[in-house]
Amino acid sequence: MPSSFLNDATGKNALIKRDILKLCINHDNSSISYFSKELGISVPTITKLIGELMDEGFLLDEGKIGTSGGRRPSIYGLDPNAGFFVGIDIARHHFHVAITDFKGNLLHYLEDIEFVLKSDGASFREMCRMVKDRVMAAGIPWIKVLAVGVSLTGRVNPEQGYSLTYFVSDDIPLKDIFQRELNVPVNVENDSRALTYGEYMSLGRHADRNMIAINLSWGLGMGMILDGQLYYGKSGFSGEIGHFPLLDNDIMCRCGKVGCLETGASGSALHRILTEKLKSGRRSSLYRIYRDKGDIELSEILDAILKGDVLAIQSIGEIGETLGRGIAGIINIFNPGLVVIGGRLIVGGEHLTLPIRTAVNRLSMERVAADTKIRLSTLGRKAIVIGDCLLARKKLLGI
Repeated sequence: MPSSFLNDATGKNALIKRDILKLCINHDNSSISYFSKELGISVPTITKLIGELMDEGFLLDEGKIGTSGGRRPSIYGLDPNAGFFVGIDIARHHFHVAITDFKGNLLHYLEDIEFVLKSDGASFREMCRMVKDRVMAAGIPWIKVLAVGVSLTGRVNPEQGYSLTYFVSDDIPLKDIFQRELNVPVNVENDSRALTYGEYMSLGRHADRNMIAINLSWGLGMGMILDGQLYYGKSGFSGEIGHFPLLDNDIMCRCGKVGCLETGASGSALHRILTEKLKSGRRSSLYRIYRDKGDIELSEILDAILKGDVLAIQSIGEIGETLGRGIAGIINIFNPGLVVIGGRLIVGGEHLTLPIRTAVNRLSMERVAADTKIRLSTLGRKAIVIGDCLLARKKLLGI
């Protein structure tokens, strides 16, 4: 498939082709007259460029649409088989992989592949080999992969391709290491921003152009869509809600400060709170596990919540109340139309959201919060890797 326009960042026709593809992404499919009107380009020029995009395998003629009279125009949309995008979400002890087609449809989702990524070249090479093997085992030839999106926890600068969590070389950005091993363009992103973009794009035309997404997992992160665009901040490190100094609990955070919101609203906080309750002799179905092992896993706590364990439910309610205080402040500052809560802890359902909403109603300014909806993620654990795929497509197409 010829793709020379993807490598042309300044050519007029190349830029128009990108704009056409962007309209198809945002509006599913459209007619030549629509493209012409939206882009301010003549119909003959649009017709020519659409023909080239079809020849190059990016667009399909999807047939005629009905009108109130006159000739029925053809509509054009993305060819799902133009190529594929791979998303990789790297967690503490495992990673997830997703594969989408060119339209962004999820084709495969591979969850909880056990692997601990270390900050050395050999570890990165092994992970890349595992990813390629699994993609090809899913029936996708690697040569058809157009780009890869990688998400990591902590501070990530996508423009420079560096991560402060994983450090391999002073001279080589993390992005370049992945590109060298995978032999395709790679976009490196913070996991919370990837989650945010995945949720935003999944809403399609119903998306709110000003939304916040909370990533409530072992840590606590946030992504922001402001005026329809991901917000990065000056250095690409925006969204560190977990390290907002909100609490007066004198608990040391992993960042080295005390009183961070993450110390009271995160999976690590849930683990600490429930462990302290068990240590004090509180009754729970988890007590036997704690007694035998001297510890409990976050996954065991979440499973206990699903099974109705009262102590676990009380503990995640405390997490919700504390997180609600933070969200109330965010609402007062940004006045978003939507707050989406994602991450592993959303299995708590109403046990989590009810205290969040109670705290928001109590602490946010009523007139500011009146138009803000709060809901749990509909994509669940897939949100981050779907966001990875879609961000890789966005970066490749230069849109």
